[in-house]
Amino acid sequence: MRINRGWRIEFSSVLGPFKGGLRFHPTVDEGILKFLGFEQIFKNALTGLPLGAGKGGSDFDPKGKSLREIKNFCNSFMIELHRHIGPSVDVPAGDIGVGGREIGFMLGQYKRLTNKHGEGVLTGKPIVTGGSLLRSQATGYGLVYIAKLAISKRKLKLRRAKCAISGSGNVAQYAAEKLIDFGANVVTMSDSDGVLFFEKGMTKDDWDIIVKAKQLDRSRLSAIEDRVTGIFFPNESPWTLSQQPTFSGYDYAFPCATQNEIDGPLMEKIIDAGMLGIFEEYFKKYKRRERYLCSG
Repeated sequence: MRINRGWRIEFSSVLGPFKGGLRFHPTVDEGILKFLGFEQIFKNALTGLPLGAGKGGSDFDPKGKSLREIKNFCNSFMIELHRHIGPSVDVPAGDIGVGGREIGFMLGQYKRLTNKHGEGVLTGKPIVTGGSLLRSQATGYGLVYIAKLAISKRKLKLRRAKCAISGSGNVAQYAAEKLIDFGANVVTMSDSDGVLFFEKGMTKDDWDIIVKAKQLDRSRLSAIEDRVTGIFFPNESPWTLSQQPTFSGYDYAFPCATQNEIDGPLMEKIIDAGMLGIFEEYFKKYKRRERYLCSG
């Protein structure tokens, strides 16, 4: 018997039904979800769509769990959640630890409990259950398109730029793919065990191996070090690699893992090492060095 705690924070429905992701991660608590739900108000309003804001999830950790255990948890979570959601009330999506597989499990349980079919009650569904094309790629691609637009105003290019990405989930994977398409050198990807560092930039073959490991095999980056061209540094992040002898600075940083990844001292270090821009959650000038910060 395992017991976990779950939440759904419904923050604002002024513009429309509550809308926001579900996160399954051991760090999840009410405070984090309130912060993310508050932020979601502005993110959704900026789309111009009639959407309110919400956020939810649980301190359940999918890491190391079997497929049956994950499905059982998704079913239990939806038993409680289903009475609070609906197409005109609250429409959850995925987030950290909740991909198309988990959304699919929860959608099936919602249908069993409500006997309602064809309702758009969850977004991020697999294509076969009514999901949208390019849904998985949208966030990572959008982040890179906006980064490209922002730096072009200063007559800079992504081509041959050294780009550091944190995380190796949905956003990180497709941000890396689009950066490679634009000719950038993607030099890092990471997970909670450490970081893969690609001194000469990630290849398309490297990207394929990472995506298979994360989307199909559900394995750690440390397990594929012998199959990619990168070096794995345990217990590191892209932002702490400045202590390593192989570190020579980044041109652009793309934090795609979780919130509060880069604190003040780390920001100072990577800027001093020559970073030109960081692209994450908001857009403004970093006044000390005229560096750009940008939202995806």
